[in-house]
Amino acid sequence: MISYEKKDTPIHKLSGFTKLVFFLLWCLTSALTFDTRILLLMILMGGIIYVISGTKWKQVSGVFIAIMFFMVINLTCIFFFAPYQGCEIYGTRHEIAHLFGPYTLTKEQLFYEFNVFIKYFTVIPAVFIFLVTTDPSELASSLNGVGVPYMIAYSLEIALRYIPDVQDEFHRIRNAQEARGIEMSSKGKMLSRIKNTAVIIFPLLFSTMERIDVVSNAMELRGFGKKKKRSWYSRRKLMTPDYVVIAFVIVFFVATMIITFHDGNRFYNPFA
Repeated sequence: MISYEKKDTPIHKLSGFTKLVFFLLWCLTSALTFDTRILLLMILMGGIIYVISGTKWKQVSGVFIAIMFFMVINLTCIFFFAPYQGCEIYGTRHEIAHLFGPYTLTKEQLFYEFNVFIKYFTVIPAVFIFLVTTDPSELASSLNGVGVPYMIAYSLEIALRYIPDVQDEFHRIRNAQEARGIEMSSKGKMLSRIKNTAVIIFPLLFSTMERIDVVSNAMELRGFGKKKKRSWYSRRKLMTPDYVVIAFVIVFFVATMIITFHDGNRFYNPFA
């Protein structure tokens, strides 16, 4: 889940630097614009790239469900704490129905929260694709290539590399618990499963800390961090597809910013 898997796809063949630039500009575009037309276009493009990348649903399903859970909480809190934020943004008020107390459902609020909702789906595919198609070593070299200190880049690489190992360790501990008669499968009650799963956290944490200690000692013995710069075995040279993708995402970013801010307001207003 959310780990790199080597495949022969056009996305995997791109340089880590290219994917990093695309990811940063893509997320920046999603963060800055509230133009519904641009966001819907980004969802369509993200879906196409997701299919091309060959990312499996089982690789991202768990994280996707967790993100959806927090998204529902976010949208609910927006309505209860700022029920007329949409009216303030768009300058009009079209009431649909009075709910209770001071809360009235308006078209403007629904449209505003719809934009917040689709913002999630512009970024989520980009995050998944970036993580599952980028070799951690190549990602570290890409980060170092854009000015990130190599010690920080290498730390991120190690963290990503150990995600599958931590998951395997979790499954081993869970299987051991189930062998002792502790119910942790879908057959048990939800609260019981949550309670039993929480027990795994401590042995998992201790085993992970032991791994960190072993790796850090090995790196220290090899003189890691002694010099200010280092070379990268996994750094890949930019090819024609890389330049095409970088040029495209830069043009796309500039074009979306022009469309978004041409009238001095980053919100697309269908009520005007």
